Amino acid sequence: MERERQIEREVLPNGLMLITEAMPQVRSVAMGIWARSGSRSESDELSGIAHFIEHMLFKGTERRTAEDIAREIERIGGYLDAFTAKEMICLNTKVLDEHVPIAFGIMADMVLRSRCADEDVAKEKNVILEELKMEQDNPEYLIHEIFSHRFWGKHPLGRPILGTRQSVSRFSSRKALASYRELFAPDNLLITAAGNLKHTEMRELVIGEFGASPGERARSHRKAQAPPNPHAHLTTRTKKGLEQVQLCLGVPSYAAASERRYQLSVLNYVLGGGMSSRLFQNIREQQGLAYTIFSDLNPYRDVGMLCVYAGTAREKTDRVIRCVIEEFRNMKAERITEEELRRAKDHLIGSLVLSLESSTARMSNLARQEIYFGRYCSTEEITRAIERVTREEIQELARELLRPERIAVAVLGNLNGFRLRRSALEC
Repeated sequence: MERERQIEREVLPNGLMLITEAMPQVRSVAMGIWARSGSRSESDELSGIAHFIEHMLFKGTERRTAEDIAREIERIGGYLDAFTAKEMICLNTKVLDEHVPIAFGIMADMVLRSRCADEDVAKEKNVILEELKMEQDNPEYLIHEIFSHRFWGKHPLGRPILGTRQSVSRFSSRKALASYRELFAPDNLLITAAGNLKHTEMRELVIGEFGASPGERARSHRKAQAPPNPHAHLTTRTKKGLEQVQLCLGVPSYAAASERRYQLSVLNYVLGGGMSSRLFQNIREQQGLAYTIFSDLNPYRDVGMLCVYAGTAREKTDRVIRCVIEEFRNMKAERITEEELRRAKDHLIGSLVLSLESSTARMSNLARQEIYFGRYCSTEEITRAIERVTREEIQELARELLRPERIAVAVLGNLNGFRLRRSALEC
């Protein structure tokens, strides 16, 4: 499979990068236009502007209304979506190969000629304010935002991607246009495509739409930013309307491109990354303390976080925390078993190979590898790296990361006098 992959990469004179992968065995083509900046590049005053601009891309261009965009993409049986993350924005589509020129033309129009009209800005501010209200009513979202805000402190990584009611209320068409031009400057853009395509034909489409764009520098969104200093906070917040208590426990880990990322992925999977993980089997299956319990990784360019999430009843909160800490202690005290190691490796490799069947997953993978590694990492290279991970390395990593003084905790719910002490985190 690896030898058959046809990946081509080139940089246009204005700084825009194009990466394609031909998949002649499929009929679809997935395309993405990526800005290499996200919410962490914003100032306090403009918190949420990247997400706001993502919304504005769909509000109409100099050539198309918002309704035209929706109708034209649906007329060819495709879908159009977008998201904003801490370190990127992505506008993406998936269509039949015969409709690539139409779909790419729509996306390019959205990125190059967004109107950001006063009336649309005013309407979308109200939409996002309602989105903020909705997320405040979502306890799982809220606990992660509380945890992240306290964990990263005043660093931009600690701010919500959506912004705040105060910052969003201050947005204007002038501010939106200024940020839009910087975020989508050619040297800040990456275009990836995967599916039944030819690189030369994609190149012609890209040059036809973006070739005339000047090579402006995305100044404020590309400036160097110091990494954050994580805080081992203990945070409790009462929200009386909740039936469950929401928990997040986390520690600092490694950046996305760290050489230890493979060991970290194995550790995370064994701890709480799947249904066979220690946390899931112990806390849900054996003790019935929670419906949802998992651990996940949040890696960024220069730092990362390993976080455990659970939702449980108020009277079981102490016990769930003790069980999580006990699993931390076990990961440090003894090496994981050979069976656990093999299962983790097989899962990671299997998930990677299965993702190759999707043009959308390949398109996204091309972008993320370029953004975080600056190169393409082959399946064979990743598989070899995963296979080299040892039980001793996992134990060493657990001892390094899962230290009591580094553990941060956030608890949200109808707490009714619940108190959290650092002594409960000894492991």
